[in-house]
Amino acid sequence: MSTEAYRAVLLDEAGLASLRAGTDVVVLDQRAAQRADLAELREEVPDREPDVWAFYPWRRTVVGLIGPEAFTRLRLDRNRNKITAAEQARLRRLQVGVAGLSVGHAVAHTLALEGLCGQLRLADFDGIDVSNLNRIPATVLDLGVNKAVVAARRVAELDPHLDVRVVPQGVTDEVLDEFLDGLDVLVEEADSLDVKVALREGARRRGIPVLMVTSDRGLLDVERFDSEPDRPLFHGLVGELDSERLCGLATADKVTHVMRILGAADLSPRIAASMVEVGRTLSTWPQLCGEVALGAATVAAAVRRLGLGRPLGSGRVRIDLDEALDDLGDAVCGPGTAPDRPAAPVPPAPVPAPAHSATPAVLEAVRRAPSGGNVQPWHVESDADEVRLLLDRERTTTMDVDHRGSYVALGAALFNARTAAAAAGALGPVAVFPDPGRPDLVATLRFGTGHDERLAARHPGVLTRATDRARGRSRPLEAAAEEALQQVAAEEGASLHLVAPGHRLRAAAEVIGAADRIRFLTPRLHREMFDELVWPDAGPAPVGIDVTALGLDAADQAKLAIARRPEVMALLAEWDRGTALAEDTHDRVVSSSALAVMSVPGTCPADFVRGGAAVEATWVEAQARGLAVHPVSPAFLFAVVPDDLRELSDRYAAELGELQARFRATVGLDEGETIALVLRLSHTDAVPVRSRRRSIGEILRTA
Repeated sequence: MSTEAYRAVLLDEAGLASLRAGTDVVVLDQRAAQRADLAELREEVPDREPDVWAFYPWRRTVVGLIGPEAFTRLRLDRNRNKITAAEQARLRRLQVGVAGLSVGHAVAHTLALEGLCGQLRLADFDGIDVSNLNRIPATVLDLGVNKAVVAARRVAELDPHLDVRVVPQGVTDEVLDEFLDGLDVLVEEADSLDVKVALREGARRRGIPVLMVTSDRGLLDVERFDSEPDRPLFHGLVGELDSERLCGLATADKVTHVMRILGAADLSPRIAASMVEVGRTLSTWPQLCGEVALGAATVAAAVRRLGLGRPLGSGRVRIDLDEALDDLGDAVCGPGTAPDRPAAPVPPAPVPAPAHSATPAVLEAVRRAPSGGNVQPWHVESDADEVRLLLDRERTTTMDVDHRGSYVALGAALFNARTAAAAAGALGPVAVFPDPGRPDLVATLRFGTGHDERLAARHPGVLTRATDRARGRSRPLEAAAEEALQQVAAEEGASLHLVAPGHRLRAAAEVIGAADRIRFLTPRLHREMFDELVWPDAGPAPVGIDVTALGLDAADQAKLAIARRPEVMALLAEWDRGTALAEDTHDRVVSSSALAVMSVPGTCPADFVRGGAAVEATWVEAQARGLAVHPVSPAFLFAVVPDDLRELSDRYAAELGELQARFRATVGLDEGETIALVLRLSHTDAVPVRSRRRSIGEILRTA
C-alpha cells in the first residue's frame, strides 16, 4: 500500500507550484494566523524555519503550515505544565505500536493528540463498517476503508509531521518481527487470542512493555516485560498457554481462556449477560464510545509514565466510572464548598473559683487575644495576688521563629489583661520576664487598686475585637486616624509605620504575595498553614481559623481546594511555577486603606512582647474608628538572621532574604527596627467572623 493512502505529502513552494500545475486541489493557507499564535506563546520559540505545505491526497487538499518544530510547539502548548517542555521532548522519542484499531483508534489518536510518541505503528486487517460507527470516530465516507488507514489519516490531519506506519494486513507471522522491532511500548487491542499471545511472546523476547485496555469497567492491564523478562503472559491467568499449545485448542477452549483474561467474575452485569447472548441475539459483545474513550485516556496515562520513567508496576487496575458514580450521595460537602453552618458549641471546662474578684474578667480578656493561626500559645496561672502568663512551647510552628510570634501573642494577651484589670479598678504592677529561673514565665500582672482610664476605655474593644479578612475599598486614612494609631503604638513602646494606597502599597503587596507563594511551595510551611484552617465539614474544633471566615467566593474556594493538595504544590515547586499563588494575598493587600507595620527597637523576647501589646492597642483603636483589621504574615516575618531564613525554607532562603530587604526598604524601616507584626487596615462592610478559642479551663493551670 502506498503511504499516500494515509500520510500527508510535505511540499516546499516549488512542490506546491508543481502540484497545482498538474491537478486541481483545494489550498488552505492559515500560516499568518499560526505565526500570530506562535508569537503569543509564553516561552521562547524556535528560530524561523521554512514553511511547509501538507498535501492530503485522500482529500485533494493542501494546507499551509509553519515549520515542524514551531508547529509542534504551538500545537502542544496547552499541554504545559501537565507535561513540561522537557518531558514533551522526551516523549516524542517514543515508538509505540497499536495492534487492533477498533479500541486502538481512540488510543492512537489520544497518543497523537498529547504528543506522547514520535512514531506510531498501526496494525489491523479489517475495514470500517457501519456497526463500528458507535465507537470509532470515522464517517460514512470511510466505510470499507482499512481501520488502520482511517486512524492514520486522522492522525496525519492532526499532525503531518508525526511518523505513522500502517500494517494493513494486521499482525501476521510474516510481519510480527518487523512490527515489534524497535518499539518502546506495545498497546495490544486485537480480537484474536492467537494474535494476543503471539504479540506478548514477541514483546517478552524483546523486553517491550505491553498495555491492554478492556472497556468494560475500565480495566487496564500492564505487563512490564522490560523489567520482568520472565513474567508469565496475562499475569499467569491462562497458565502455561503459548502459541504452540494454542494451535491445538478448539474454539470453545479458546473462549475459556478469553474469559479468564477478561476476569469473568469481575465483568459488569450487563456485559456478563451480553456474553451469554453472543451468537444468539447479539453478533458480538457490546462496546460504548465513552468507555472506549476512557480506555484511551487510561492508556495515555500509562504511556506517559513509561516514557518518563515514572513508577508503573505490572498488574491490572479498574477505573470504573459507574462504580464511582454509584458512590455519590444526595449531598456533597468538600473543603470550601459546604454551606456555612455554626460550629458546634464546645462545652467549657470547669473553672476553679477565682481567688480575686477581677480574675474572671482578666482571664476572659486573655482568652480573646489574637495569635498566629489562632493557636493561643499560652498558659495562665492565677492566685489571690496575681495572674501569670506563660509560654506554651508546644503551640508553635516553623514561622514562629524562636517563639517570636508567640511572644507577640503574649504581649497582646498582657495588654488585654491590663485593660480588664483597669476596668475593674484592680490594676497593679506589671513585670515582663520577672523570674530568670522560669524562662517561660513571660509576664505577671499583680492585682492592685489602680484604675487607668486610658486602659479601661480599651476594654470593651478588647472583647469585641475580631479579624476581618475581606477585601476592602481602598481609600486613604484620615489624618486624625493616622495620628491616633501611631500614638497608641507609641504608648506601648513601639513604632507604627503606615503605608498608604499607591506605589508603595502595591510594592509591599508584591513582596507579601511572593512570600506567600514560598509558603505554599515549602512542604512544612504548607502543611502548617493548612493545619491552621478549620474546614466546614471538620466538626467541632477548639481552635483554628474557620475557612468560612476567609471571605472566599466560589472560585476562590475551588482554588483553595487545589492549593490544599501537597502533591500539587510539589509539582509547582519542581517546575518553579506557582506565581498565581501570590495573587489572593496581593489583591487583598492592594485593596487595603493602609498597611500598618509595627516595629520595635530590638530583637529580644521582651521587645516582641511590647510589640504585641502595641499591636493589640492599635487593633482596638483601628476597629473603634470603623476600620477592618487583618494581620498578614509574610514567611520572613520573624526572621532576624540568615540562619532563620534557612530554617524557614532552605530552598528559598535567599529569595526570602531578598523579599525581606525589599519589604523593609518599601516600608522605610531603620536598621535597628524589628518588625513585630503587619496589619492590613481596610474599609469594608463585611461582618468579621470570630475564630474559635480554647475555654478558660483549658488555658488555666495550677501553679
